[in-house]
Amino acid sequence: MTDTDTSVQAVAALAQQALKAQDVEPGGIYLVATAAGDVREFDLTGPQYTGTLARKTGTTTVRDAASFLVYYAKHKDDATEVYSDVEALSVTAVLNAHSADEPDFGDHRLVLGLRRTKAWQQWLALDGKFVDQDAFANFLEDQLPYLVEPDAATMLEIAQSIKATTKAEFQSSSRLQSGERKFAYVEETKGTAGAKGELQIPETFKIAIPPFEGADAYSMTARFKYRIDRGQLALGFKLEQPEERAKAAFADVLGAIAAGIATPVLNGIPA
Repeated sequence: MTDTDTSVQAVAALAQQALKAQDVEPGGIYLVATAAGDVREFDLTGPQYTGTLARKTGTTTVRDAASFLVYYAKHKDDATEVYSDVEALSVTAVLNAHSADEPDFGDHRLVLGLRRTKAWQQWLALDGKFVDQDAFANFLEDQLPYLVEPDAATMLEIAQSIKATTKAEFQSSSRLQSGERKFAYVEETKGTAGAKGELQIPETFKIAIPPFEGADAYSMTARFKYRIDRGQLALGFKLEQPEERAKAAFADVLGAIAAGIATPVLNGIPA
């Protein structure tokens, strides 16, 4: 038998061995020679083979401080880091952060993602804008639970009186000593006949709204705004520093989290 014949038989034996089924154990990495003469790698270390996860990963988002504390207490370790970002109104915990002596993956995270309430969004949507009398009255009626000063009953009366003059022609306005704004108008009844009247609304009013779901209500002052154009009255309001009130609410949420954990809260964004 020549050397060539021996080589051919050896190759054939390897090919047969490559085609033969072999028992393997999950959790290992195997190199397999194929009939084509190359080598393939088979990685059986994944959870689909071993039935267990190598470590915790992923980002969980919660909507209030209480939920944050529950998840944090379950998964934290001695190296866990917590960051707050006041501009984004968010808190992030890196649950598997680097320790002082050993690196870690940093890919198991908890995020507090505060969500604005519907009422807060509605007030900010109308902030600084003018609408007609009827639209403004409807808005006040829908927001009665959040009206503080004047009280809801007074504001409802104002809204109803605004509605009653939707077809009036406004001629002038003046500020009373009490701080209210008085509008003089002529309401057309029949042809050229008319009835004169007055409409009084406060210069400012206060509201109390929770900025975020699960948060307490925070008060804000709103200034009445008006515009008379060709006898038509448009009304609106301007909120005083609404974003500062939102940041104050966030500070209280952050305070509740800081009081419930032993980890110092860092000001910034994790890598």
